Amino acid sequence: MSPVKPQTIDAHQHFWRFDPNRDTWITDEMHKIRRDFLPSDLHPILQANGIDGCIAVQADQSIDETDFLLDLANQNDFIKGVVGWIDLQSPSHEETLSQYKKYPKLKGFRHVLQGETDRALMLKPGFKRGVAALGKHNYTYDILIYPDQLGYTKDFVAAFPDQPFVLDHIAKPHIKHRYITDEWKDAIRAVAAFPNLYCKISGMVTEADWFAWKPEHFKVYIDTIVEAFGTNRIMYGSDWPVCLVAASYDQVIGIVRDYFAQFSKDEQAAFFGGNAVKFYNL
Repeated sequence: MSPVKPQTIDAHQHFWRFDPNRDTWITDEMHKIRRDFLPSDLHPILQANGIDGCIAVQADQSIDETDFLLDLANQNDFIKGVVGWIDLQSPSHEETLSQYKKYPKLKGFRHVLQGETDRALMLKPGFKRGVAALGKHNYTYDILIYPDQLGYTKDFVAAFPDQPFVLDHIAKPHIKHRYITDEWKDAIRAVAAFPNLYCKISGMVTEADWFAWKPEHFKVYIDTIVEAFGTNRIMYGSDWPVCLVAASYDQVIGIVRDYFAQFSKDEQAAFFGGNAVKFYNL
């Protein structure tokens, strides 16, 4: 009997029907992605790259966005899970979470903390009450921040030792300027000390120089993440279609395939799918 092939998962990508009034974050310089991106666009790309499935992550902070992604997941088997959005600070968040329990592909939630004026919003009592409710319903939480919020993230994760967290896009370090600070490294090591926090090696090309990046520019950042988190708490994510402002899907996956080529087969299988399957309970 032949061994079962491990699942390969793109743990971070997005879908949208482009709306210039809603999607103001997609600026003119990001003209390549100012259009619709739907499952029919992504599926052949995943197949061509040997990826079995994906996690669709919210790009708009609305219940409509969550419902839109769940509808797409219901229609497309290769969408293995959805990370949606609800208002975690709403007094009715418990009721909303209960209503969503009928959707098995809804795996977790995310809030765009990187865009908040209050850099420490995650530590506010109202927000923490919402996150505490996620644990009761067995949902994960994706942490989307900039490096200046890593200190708050350490306190945030420490407050919920049993909550599964994942850090998106390696906390978006300043790759474009091609320097890596000891401050970022130290902050990454500090948050990685919590075993309930995973990290997505994703979103790197959009933080680099879109027109002049080279694969070697990312090595020191990936080194830091792998050393801090180990190989059992890291996941591959393309950040498609956002990545297209700087690189093709093939280029994005090529960066990490080349990096992990020297790792064991088990370590590669964990990074390219096994850890996502475990974390999101796929």
